[in-house]
Amino acid sequence: MERPTWAPADVDLDRPSVARVYDYYLGGSHNFAADRAFGEQVLKVMPVVAALARSNRAFLRRAVSMLAAQGVRQFLDLGSGIPTVGNVHEVVADAGVGDGRVVYVDHDPVAVAHSRAILADVPGTAVVAGDLCRPADVLAEPAVRALLDFSQPIAFLLVAVLHFVSDEQRPADIVSGYAAAGVPGSYVVLSHAGLERQLTPGEEAAREMYRKSPTPLILRTRAQVAALFGDLTVVEPGVVATHKWRPGPDDEAIPEGDAFGCAVVARKD
Repeated sequence: MERPTWAPADVDLDRPSVARVYDYYLGGSHNFAADRAFGEQVLKVMPVVAALARSNRAFLRRAVSMLAAQGVRQFLDLGSGIPTVGNVHEVVADAGVGDGRVVYVDHDPVAVAHSRAILADVPGTAVVAGDLCRPADVLAEPAVRALLDFSQPIAFLLVAVLHFVSDEQRPADIVSGYAAAGVPGSYVVLSHAGLERQLTPGEEAAREMYRKSPTPLILRTRAQVAALFGDLTVVEPGVVATHKWRPGPDDEAIPEGDAFGCAVVARKD
């Protein structure tokens, strides 16, 4: 295939990327044949995945809108993927926050390159190539320090990413590493794949596909997700199915048996 101008020359376009597969699930166009092939394999055994991806994106929008309405003006989106339509900077703008600032962080070079192309002329935004599993390194990035004021509240967004982080990588330390950098009034926003029941054969087949990929899927229960927040204060409605976190009248419902994850927002007091 012809390589897009925004795709770095050293990126293997024949290897699927979790960021671009997620874009495919959302119906986006920022993906390659390998991403679409992997996504189609997953959708064949678990068709609800596309709806679950949309549900995660809708949760992101609701959470950001809620925080913007409460006066939060700064957002650090970790494992951001490709910031296509309806992402954080657009939600902040739609909320009427003229002085909002958003930093997107991802380790996928194609996601980073494309994000920079999309946001080249968007004020109040920055894109950083970084590993969200290393909070100290991300927080020390010059672009992060230049755009975000750490004397004011920040929302740290970990949406649909920690289920790609193993227990050995200590996800609770990742959450606390970012939260520790925020002043009181800062927030952590998180969604995570997982179940309170046994996997169906289709779900097991989908998880096996991810297990064989460069980004295995780590499922956690709601209790395990809640434990990641340490002494942060979880806001209402608590740790709930992603589509049930403060849904709006137009938000897509997920059949109860197909719900495959949870969402939570927590505040640093």
